[in-house]
Amino acid sequence: MKKNYLFTPGPTMVPSEVALAEALPMIHHRTPQFSQIFYEVSEDLKYLFQTKTGEVFTLMSSGTGAMEACVSNVLSKGNKALVVVSGKFGERWAELCNCFGIETITIDVENGKAVNPSDIDAALRKTSGITVVFTTQCETSTGVVHDIKAISQVVKKYGALLVVDAITGIGVHPLMMDEWNIDVAITGSQKGCMMPPGLAFVCVNSSAWGVIDKADLPRYYWDFRKMRKELKNKTTPFTPAVSLVMAMKTALDMIKKEGIENVWKRHARLAHATREGAKSLGLGLFAGEYSSNVLTAIKAPSGVDVEKIIKNLRDNTGVTFTGGQDELKGKIIRIGHMGYVNDFDIIVAIAALEKGLFEAGHPVELGKGLAKVQSLLVGKK
Repeated sequence: MKKNYLFTPGPTMVPSEVALAEALPMIHHRTPQFSQIFYEVSEDLKYLFQTKTGEVFTLMSSGTGAMEACVSNVLSKGNKALVVVSGKFGERWAELCNCFGIETITIDVENGKAVNPSDIDAALRKTSGITVVFTTQCETSTGVVHDIKAISQVVKKYGALLVVDAITGIGVHPLMMDEWNIDVAITGSQKGCMMPPGLAFVCVNSSAWGVIDKADLPRYYWDFRKMRKELKNKTTPFTPAVSLVMAMKTALDMIKKEGIENVWKRHARLAHATREGAKSLGLGLFAGEYSSNVLTAIKAPSGVDVEKIIKNLRDNTGVTFTGGQDELKGKIIRIGHMGYVNDFDIIVAIAALEKGLFEAGHPVELGKGLAKVQSLLVGKK
């Protein structure tokens, strides 16, 4: 019998309570019953984003839909945008800006490194007229986390808007919308929210509305002005994904019960244990000091076909890791540890890593990684 364990950058494992909530009988979306559920979800999402001044919109899409919505709502023809490109999803911000004909200046960061806020300062000082800065919080293609607080401090000096892709960071790392003066941030349901794919969430702070109201890029389905108007009526402009919204209510209840600070601490513990377990096996960390708590990116040992290891583990044991994308294909193994993950899941992940390496002929001492992980997790919270 094979049991599935999903240690990927998303989708992540879904709690049974959330899955059962999604399976509840369908209700109509234009009823007081659904409006109340949607209202509660919208209010609880503010807790996730750590905002009291912002509004959170629920989009029926993957995270990329939310990214496109941000571009079309905060930019106008003739604007300039600055994009931090530190991996595949930073590249996506640039691709979206280019798609809308926006003059796009990029800061290209070496894979596995975090952006230096001083480089953002230099770019804003060099090029006048930049109205929006786009960045990621956690770059899942490389396992890197960026210092959003420091980035925001730089961006605010120049009066530009800061838009953050926190699709994998929310619910894993702190993201303080109000305290850090973030204008717009997004996340997705299938990451730290412990949900199936299908929903994206955009938090728009009060500081962004002056720009959004005047923006002139094409927008219809993704119009934040429509979403804001309907949110006041506890609904959406268009038909929502009713079952997913109901499931999200349960997921947010679970996060609130644990407490967001405890959620952040849990992810930090599990990420640390995973990294130390990998290092005890003689493996290198791709992101090093910039490693996020979302996933651990491990350098492929010399002469080892990590793509084959990933396939064998997935097909034969039900443990799913992911490899690298594009130029990193075959060079890294990514082990996700976000969302519905606990101590024993990390023990399973490291045991699978040991098994995969051993069966591939790599000299690894079975149990060494497990011993390290258990020494870090057992009896500690």
